[in-house]
Amino acid sequence: MQNVVNLWPLIGVAVIIAGFILRFNPMLVVIVTAIATAFAAGFPIDKILATIGTGFIKTRNLPLIILLPLAVIGLLERHGLRQHAQNWISSIKSATAGRLLIVYLGARQLTAAIGLTSLGGHPQMVRPLLAPMAEGATEARYGKLPDRIRHKLRAFSAATDNVGLFFGEDIFVAFGAIVLMSTFLHEAGVDVEPIHIALWGIPTAVCAFLIHAWRLNRLDRTLARELAAHAAAESAAGNGAATVSGAKGA
Repeated sequence: MQNVVNLWPLIGVAVIIAGFILRFNPMLVVIVTAIATAFAAGFPIDKILATIGTGFIKTRNLPLIILLPLAVIGLLERHGLRQHAQNWISSIKSATAGRLLIVYLGARQLTAAIGLTSLGGHPQMVRPLLAPMAEGATEARYGKLPDRIRHKLRAFSAATDNVGLFFGEDIFVAFGAIVLMSTFLHEAGVDVEPIHIALWGIPTAVCAFLIHAWRLNRLDRTLARELAAHAAAESAAGNGAATVSGAKGA
C-alpha cells in the first residue's frame, strides 16, 4: 500500500476547469482550487493558511507592478496615442496589415528569444499600438472599415503577439519551461542541458514564423476580397434605395 499514488490532489484541475467554464471570478476559482487541492493532499489547516499567507506576502507588490503600466498606457491613449499610430502608418503607402504584422511577428520572436518578453503584450502593445496601426494601414487603402473587419484585424494582431511570444521564449535558455523540462529529464535519468533544449526550439520557432507569416500574407488578399464585396453590396443597396425613392417621387 506504500506504493499507492494519491491522485485526489488532481481534483484541483477539475475545479479550475469547472470554474472557468462557468465563468466564475478567476481569483475566487484559483483560491478554491488551491484549498481543494491542499485538503485532497492531506495538508493540515494550519499549513494551508501558512502557505496562503506566505504566497500573499511574496506577491503583495504584484498589483502595483501591474497597475502602474496600465495607468501610463491609459494616459498615453487619452492623449491620442492610437490616433497618432494610425496616422503614422497611414502615411506609409506600401504598408498593409499583413506586412505590418509579419514585421511585428519577427521582432516579437527575436526579442522573446533573448528574454525580453515584456517588450510586447496585449495591454501595452497590441491594444494601443499594433491593432490601431493595422486598422490604419487597411483604412488608407480601402476607406472606412466595417466593424467585422476591425474585429478581425484586432484578433490577428493579438494572435500574432501570442505566436511570437510563445515560440520565441522557448529559445531563451533561462526560460522557466526549459529549466522545468531539464529538471524533469534529469530526474528521469536523461541527462540533457538546458542549452540543448533551447537550441531544439529554434526549428519549431522558424516553422511557426513561416506558417503564421503565410497566414498573414493571405490576410491581405482576404481583406481585399471581403472589402470589395462589402463595397459592392453597399453600392447595390444605395442604388436600390435611390430607385425606390425615385419611384415614390413619380
